[in-house]
Amino acid sequence: MKTKEKRILVVEDDPSIQRILKRSLLVNGYEVTVVDSGRQAVELVRTLQPDLILLDLCLPGDIDGMEVCIRVRELSQAPIIVVSARSEEPLKVQALDLGADDYQTKPFHTEELLARVRSCLRRAATQDAENPSKPDIIRTTDGYLRMNLMRHQLFAGEEKINLTPTEYELLHQLMVNAGKVMTHRVLLREVWGPEYGDEADYLRVYVRQLRRKVEPEASQPRYILTEPGVGYVFNEQVVFQQESGVTL
Repeated sequence: MKTKEKRILVVEDDPSIQRILKRSLLVNGYEVTVVDSGRQAVELVRTLQPDLILLDLCLPGDIDGMEVCIRVRELSQAPIIVVSARSEEPLKVQALDLGADDYQTKPFHTEELLARVRSCLRRAATQDAENPSKPDIIRTTDGYLRMNLMRHQLFAGEEKINLTPTEYELLHQLMVNAGKVMTHRVLLREVWGPEYGDEADYLRVYVRQLRRKVEPEASQPRYILTEPGVGYVFNEQVVFQQESGVTL
């Protein structure tokens, strides 16, 4: 059976880059829609429900790429890859903080961008995958954090927490490896894909976001702990795995 083509929304106002991206994506079996404004992009996310978004930051009109990130995250958890000529570190961190999953600077090698597209789609697909050999539930011993692996849900206390695919997979990796120090390189490759390893700034942004969402006090983390200069570890004293058949 032929697999359904993944829908990719390209948000780019440069006609030459539009053509390059559209041609490359079509050749690789993706369904592609191209728009040149932030307002169009937000409306198409609402109606088209793309599987992934390639987003320029410098767009004409009153909605730039950063605002698109904010509005898209109100509508969808589809992965966003920023493709921008701007390479300043603070800008990258801001884009990731607002919900982007990856950041590719221009000019770019098409094969590298396609690899990032595949990695983002793989991460998003894990939220639909089922593995019966794993437990249904991972929870902390105090019951505060509860992750349902079958339903891809997370609760902190009584509140259901909305996570992006990248946030979910990062927390999942930390929880299932509780007590084990996960180096920056290992986490990047496990969560972002084998093409990654040196983008430690991604981890800093996402760990900060996760702490804001799941820790009772983000400034004094109880669950997601930092191993200075090495990586991160989920506190082994507060997690256990529950077998199948138990619901949250």
